[in-house]
Amino acid sequence: MAVKFRLTRYGSKKKPFYRIIVADSRSPRDGSFIEHVGSYDPLLEPAKVTLDKEKIMAWYEKGAKPTKTVENLFRKEGLLKE
Repeated sequence: MAVKFRLTRYGSKKKPFYRIIVADSRSPRDGSFIEHVGSYDPLLEPAKVTLDKEKIMAWYEKGAKPTKTVENLFRKEGLLKE
């Protein structure tokens, strides 16, 4: 089972916000997930990102990989090194 960090969309039409989740790569975008580890609100200026760093690092140790977008968010927040 390939486990990934990825975004799942919430909010209404034209007012999205996203949760950063850990999910099986085969499940649909807004389908079932394993754990909620953060959130991302792109509509605020600057964009608001909240992360549970302990949970994220624990999932990294278990082998979870981020998608490109989530990886960029983690880098901006200083969670990943170059």
